Amino acid sequence: MLFCLSAALLWFIFEYCCMHIGVDIRCLMDTQRTGVGEYTSGLLDAILKIDRENQYWLFYNSHQDVSGHIPRWEYSNVCYIKTGRPNKFFNIFLLFGLIKLDNLVIKNCPRLDRGLKIKNLDYWFSPNINFTSLTSKTKFILTIHDLSFEFLPDCYTLKQRLWHKLLRPKRQCQRADVILTPSENTARDVVAKYGIGREKVNVCYPGVGSRITYHISRITENEILTVKKKYDLPEKFILFLGTIEPRKNVEAVLLAFKETCKLANLQTCGLVIAGAKGWKNENVMRLIENTPGVRYIDYVGEEDKPALYQLASLFVYPSLYEGFGLPVLEAMACGTPVITSNRSSLPEVGGDAVCYVNPANVAELAEAMRRVLGGDESRIMNYELWDERAKEQAKKFDWNKSAAEFLSLIHI
Repeated sequence: MLFCLSAALLWFIFEYCCMHIGVDIRCLMDTQRTGVGEYTSGLLDAILKIDRENQYWLFYNSHQDVSGHIPRWEYSNVCYIKTGRPNKFFNIFLLFGLIKLDNLVIKNCPRLDRGLKIKNLDYWFSPNINFTSLTSKTKFILTIHDLSFEFLPDCYTLKQRLWHKLLRPKRQCQRADVILTPSENTARDVVAKYGIGREKVNVCYPGVGSRITYHISRITENEILTVKKKYDLPEKFILFLGTIEPRKNVEAVLLAFKETCKLANLQTCGLVIAGAKGWKNENVMRLIENTPGVRYIDYVGEEDKPALYQLASLFVYPSLYEGFGLPVLEAMACGTPVITSNRSSLPEVGGDAVCYVNPANVAELAEAMRRVLGGDESRIMNYELWDERAKEQAKKFDWNKSAAEFLSLIHI
């Protein structure tokens, strides 16, 4: 009798006292983590450390074994659900509503102790826009990182533009019960471009990655020297870190660097380009090869980023458009002087701790580089003050705060 009452109580608590939240983690299947992947990993890590009451069902689909790339959260209220369909066919089924992701999660979820199982999900959280089809009974939380594909279509390939049209972002925003954006700028863009009510759009700023903050506080001189040797870095260099694709405006960095290096006291300064090869980058890669003093070191893992930022004399990020701009935040957290664009969300990130330029003006970017890297009389501010301002500004962005804001939206 007592056993039956205990089982009934367990069933009641599980069914009615906690919420069931499906999370789309398909963006975490890649070996090289993009900004979207960093956002998803950072936010989920903070949420799952705080919330031990609600049940999270982390879903991904792959015909291949990608489990080695997926972060592992070993909590009793976290369950991973994988389906093995070829993604091309899977996305077509989702596009035409032939599969409902919330039903798919329920169908594939492992049975709980003593045969208990969930009847439906309360929320579905998509941390980036993807092919998504849900039943009407599940509330939908959607993150829109930016609308660069709407405002800068020429920065994308024809295939990518078609992909974004098939995703039907406006319709997904209309379907969503809650929309998250990483900045006020993206929130304004979503409201203006798609006609979404502002009350449905919530700004949830990202934070600095836990691995980066961990290494910043514990990094040793030997570890810094190891990274310097690993990538064969020059004694003094300007750093750009980001995907090599048109929106990041790497070509302007290279042209401004050529102008800056004509100065006698900066001829020994190098330029290091770090980041995965994206798309439409043939001209940039040729320019990298043909510009003296430039090194391309490809994708850099999280464990090496703190040392790389700290070794750099200057971080330059003149992006044409950003939903947030995580590399700028990372550089500030490491105390590295930053030059970035006066466009989109980047002034929200940098505050008064960075130098802003018009990303379309190469001469202005070159002059800013000269002023930051030049002699003491021409510096914008001394490095000690810059370091202090940058680190204080970076502290405003914290994943724990982001997680608390997310959890408040699901009425914990």
